[in-house]
Amino acid sequence: MKRMRLPLIALAAAGALALSACATGGTPGGEETTAPEPEEVTFEEGTTMAELNEAGSITIGTKFDQPLFGLMGPSGTPEGFDVEIGKIIASELGIAEEDIEWKEAVSANREPFIQNGEVDIVIATYTINDKRKEVVSFAGPYYMAGQSILTLADNEDIESEADLEGERVCSVTGSTPAAKLAEIGAEPVLTDTYSNCLEPLRNGDVVAVSTDNVILAGLAAQNEGEFKVVGEPFTEEPYGIGLALEDTEFRDWINDVLEKAYEDGRYEEAWNSTAGTVLPFVEPPAPDRY
Repeated sequence: MKRMRLPLIALAAAGALALSACATGGTPGGEETTAPEPEEVTFEEGTTMAELNEAGSITIGTKFDQPLFGLMGPSGTPEGFDVEIGKIIASELGIAEEDIEWKEAVSANREPFIQNGEVDIVIATYTINDKRKEVVSFAGPYYMAGQSILTLADNEDIESEADLEGERVCSVTGSTPAAKLAEIGAEPVLTDTYSNCLEPLRNGDVVAVSTDNVILAGLAAQNEGEFKVVGEPFTEEPYGIGLALEDTEFRDWINDVLEKAYEDGRYEEAWNSTAGTVLPFVEPPAPDRY
């Protein structure tokens, strides 16, 4: 995102905020975590890292309706694993948690938000694929998900993706799971958010919802007893951090931050306090330094 240089007094105020103590946080039912302290860092002039550090703020696109990964909380800020990853990146830029601007990013607007400079990065259950890499760059992956199926708890007819052929299945516009449904012969019924798929599933307008297993697990946990996740994942969905196309320095820097967080335990702490309340911890994949 292009940013204007701030007046000296504004920079001083931003610096004071960056050095202020961070409040504790977490997700309902999760472990209490301490917000990452912003680092005192300097970057090479002209890099995205230097611009963000100098501005003292960052705009991050994330989901607001994805339990465990990005869900708008009662505090008015989103909560979840993607959000915690964003906080780690911000802290390494010298940006305090309270200086992060969270912007809702649904599947269909993630690339436009990056291309138009409306966000600096997107962390939003965002699958890396070659088509998307033509218009945006990706750091990561930082998690490997897989497409699966959510049905009503009493449904005994749907056991795998083979049972979806010819059936109406809800997913989200612009998502890789929606494209996969068409590929396997299902009839995709598309909406803008996965939470909007639940009512059609309840009333029988669709027989299932299909997207990444971690998203479905969150929806099932949020609506205990109503739904179940069935079958084994039938794709691999590497979640990445979207950023401006060909900003290689920023991409490499974020990959360095991810590897640092893997090693020092911050990644696992972020997982255990969010998605780890439902899903087991798995070792993160190595970033793809393409």
